[in-house]
Amino acid sequence: MRVTIADVAREAGVSKTTVSRVINTRSEVDRATAARVRSVIGRLGYVPSSGAVGLARGTSRTLGMLVPSLTWSWIAEVLQGVVDTVEAAGYGLLLYTCNRGTESVERFASQVSARAFDGLLVVEPENTLDTIAAMHRGGLPVVLIDDRGRHPAFPSVVTTNHEGAAGAARHLRAGGRRRPLVITGPGHFPCVQDRLRGFASVLPEHVVAPGDFTERAGRDAVERHLAAGTPFDSVFAHNDLSAAGALRALRAAGRTVPDDVAVIGFDDLPMARHTEPPLTTVRQPAGLLGETAARMLLGHLGGVRAPDEPVVLPTDLVVRRSAP
Repeated sequence: MRVTIADVAREAGVSKTTVSRVINTRSEVDRATAARVRSVIGRLGYVPSSGAVGLARGTSRTLGMLVPSLTWSWIAEVLQGVVDTVEAAGYGLLLYTCNRGTESVERFASQVSARAFDGLLVVEPENTLDTIAAMHRGGLPVVLIDDRGRHPAFPSVVTTNHEGAAGAARHLRAGGRRRPLVITGPGHFPCVQDRLRGFASVLPEHVVAPGDFTERAGRDAVERHLAAGTPFDSVFAHNDLSAAGALRALRAAGRTVPDDVAVIGFDDLPMARHTEPPLTTVRQPAGLLGETAARMLLGHLGGVRAPDEPVVLPTDLVVRRSAP
């Protein structure tokens, strides 16, 4: 049977309030009483819940993190950056996903109301930005990771989608490529529009193949344009999964990469080093995005004002054999 705070109070001959004050190192308890309570805690093996400790201290020393899904290809790296930073600061992390849509959002909102965490990190699930902004206006500290070009009225950490895509285009142009096929992500994502505009600023003559960030979309796009006789000497895919699909389709069609077609992705996931050939890609600093956002939120909780403008972390091109 679990030992409760009432058991400790009864055994030590004090009130539950006094036990709580000892647990939370409050100075109102005299040394002899505090020593007696700690002795009873040790003898009974009482373990206070983090919620009870947090309530007494006025803080949970826990952060919340809301993400669309754990299946997004770069979420794991963002999450690792967050976890490393949060744990080093002595905080815990509660992770919430929106796999069940509205039901998930409502359940998450109940946790906000219960003050289960002190602040929130967000990789925005679709159609939740207004809800999150309202929570922030209600007093919840929030930092958004990858604002997708929307720049809400609270702190955010972003990366350079436009410049990253422009850098990919410059690399292809320097290699003599003039007829690129661009495989996009979902068109309603602002980051997709940024990547399209960045690429077009350098190589305006290109063919656009709408995609959805999946390996299948990259494969289908290449197969479709090969079958239609579309001339292209390079592929710029808006993420590494789509680029991997393009590599597979080109290999199946007997096209040599990079001699016949050069391929560039976006993200620099760990898999990019293990495709055949290894993938040239635009590196998004996913782990650093998570780390920076967590530091901003922790700093805010410690009284440091977060920047009014988005904090921008640069992308860089990682050159491998698919587009040397």
